[in-house]
Amino acid sequence: MKKSYVLSAAVMMLFSASVFAKESTLIDFTMLDADINIKAQDSDVEIPENSRTIMDYGIAAGATFDQDQKDLMKTSLYLGEWEVKLNSSAQTVSALAQSTVVPAPVRDSAKVPFAGKNVMGVRVVFPSANYNANAKIVPPFDIPAYEPLSTADENGNRQPQTDEQKASGRTLFEADDDDSPAYGLVKNVGTIKSIAVTTMGMNFPHGLYVMLTDTDNVTRRYFMGYLGFDGWKTLTWNNPDYISEVRTREIRVYPIYPRGLPFVKFAGFQITRDAAHIGDDFIGYFKDVKIIYDKAELTSERDIADEDLWGIVTKKETARQNLEMSRFGNKQVNRYLEKSKMATEEQFTSSLDENSSSNAQKNGGAAADAK
Repeated sequence: MKKSYVLSAAVMMLFSASVFAKESTLIDFTMLDADINIKAQDSDVEIPENSRTIMDYGIAAGATFDQDQKDLMKTSLYLGEWEVKLNSSAQTVSALAQSTVVPAPVRDSAKVPFAGKNVMGVRVVFPSANYNANAKIVPPFDIPAYEPLSTADENGNRQPQTDEQKASGRTLFEADDDDSPAYGLVKNVGTIKSIAVTTMGMNFPHGLYVMLTDTDNVTRRYFMGYLGFDGWKTLTWNNPDYISEVRTREIRVYPIYPRGLPFVKFAGFQITRDAAHIGDDFIGYFKDVKIIYDKAELTSERDIADEDLWGIVTKKETARQNLEMSRFGNKQVNRYLEKSKMATEEQFTSSLDENSSSNAQKNGGAAADAK
């Protein structure tokens, strides 16, 4: 009798845990490799990008840009596109130039499940002086929550949605299914119970935060711990205000329709360096970010297709999607303009080399003829 009671209690505890908590991979950096190269028709310049997450911001460009320029106005969550943002007191010229994000290959012989794949590698140059500093590792654009799911061709051009993609109801940066990692966006999120980061420590005493943005465009940061260890480790944040006992929870009832599904999206990492700790170079590696959360709504098939009848949520989400794209596009176009104005020459043309002088004259003449 006692054994059956213990078994029943264990089953009830397991059932309770499965009802309240769901685990999802918010972002997996091993899936953000460059698998296509963007190239303009009349140019030899190739830009590596990730086809799943590529975004075209040429739609926000004005009529002054030609088609070749618009063909290159694309970016993605490819690891080489991520940015390091230093706080104002840490923004020295050398620190801004050397702080970067790169794909970091894990050795094939490594004793981890992701051996042979690329993870996120980060270098941050902190000031050597004794004052606090921090750096944010952020994606090249705010991850859109309403971009329709579609595939991209080898040139990064989005293709029309298929019937299957429309029927799935998923957006571009969501997971393909419930068992797959997402690309920075998880929907139907209620209360977050836990957050986990798989990272490789290098014995740095710096602190690590995860930044998440919610439906109301509020970004919060969660302290994961310090990086003063060696090797791979999973750092976990547990919500101290999470209530597991349903009888002590405050029950709130909301109208079922037309509320949109609440979501969280990945906004980046933050590395904090205390004034008392060593400055200069910081090196870090990150594999993924996972969350355990309550579902905001129990999804089920209803007797009447409310959205097909009224279309309220679609209208709201389309408006928000257009706003997201306009903000994203304007920002990326301004970056493209700034990049186009940068000097590309690595060294001076020698005045003592006859071939260089004649080539320079030929190139100048060709340019004049083109004009």
